[in-house]
Amino acid sequence: MEYYNYLKSLHLIFVITWFAGLFYIVRLFVYQIEAADKPSPEKEILQKQFKIMSYRLWYIITWPSAVLASFFAFWMLLFTSTGNAWLQMPWMHVKLGFVFVLYLYHLKCHQIFKQLQNDEVNYSTNFMRLWNEGATIILFAVVFLVVLKNAVNWIYGVIGIVLFSVLIMLGFKFYKRIREKNSRQ
Repeated sequence: MEYYNYLKSLHLIFVITWFAGLFYIVRLFVYQIEAADKPSPEKEILQKQFKIMSYRLWYIITWPSAVLASFFAFWMLLFTSTGNAWLQMPWMHVKLGFVFVLYLYHLKCHQIFKQLQNDEVNYSTNFMRLWNEGATIILFAVVFLVVLKNAVNWIYGVIGIVLFSVLIMLGFKFYKRIREKNSRQ
């Protein structure tokens, strides 16, 4: 049982660094998309720098963190008595559903990363700013599930997440108006 706490600690450390990578990579996507609209030579200088930063973040921090967080999670779930017991609990099934959505989010970020590395801009900065909130919503859902350990009470957490998302979108619209107003001056 003692080694279980080490596994859990390592899992949490890599979950934190994985989310840090996901939060920051989308911010770098915003900067890359904005750089595409700059005049030369500023455009080329910024794009080159953002590509380097994105590459390093994605392959040195984000992907390894995702792999290691998953490795320690599977080890805890499959090879410890506590993990085996958790697999029988409904809240864990819901949590694993959110983790699956997180993997999908990560893979979509990878697709966007590859496009931007090839100078393909298929999304607006506004889309990216909203997309960045996806990881936040998943994080809230998973944390509430793990702390509450209840497959029913998590619904209140999801209602809170939805309300939180509405607030984020309202804040985003407010921020967009301020940016547009300041750019006209």
